[in-house]
Amino acid sequence: MHFNGLMDEITIHLTDREGELHDIEIPLDIDLNLMEVCKASDLDVDGTCGGMALCASCHMYVESDHELPEPSEDEEIMLDQVLFVEDNSRLGCQIKVTEDIHGLKVRLAHLGSE
Repeated sequence: MHFNGLMDEITIHLTDREGELHDIEIPLDIDLNLMEVCKASDLDVDGTCGGMALCASCHMYVESDHELPEPSEDEEIMLDQVLFVEDNSRLGCQIKVTEDIHGLKVRLAHLGSE
């Protein structure tokens, strides 16, 4: 996991909409966000808007104490429009994969139709 003292991959712990835990290893040398990680891992995330904070299909709950960047105004506006919003709600497309989120625990939110 370390190369020359630096991490070359991280692990996140993601609980899907059925309650199953997935430990996902993500290389740091590619520019991804958590929505893209979910899609690449064949998890139930559409990412219809392509990561523009416009669809909320990647709505998730952050369940660990990681310090994440504050939500953008666009993310806050989108979260104001979805069901099942909690204080720890975030859009996965707005959380970039960096060394800072190693060990992050997230749970996919239920969609409004569920």
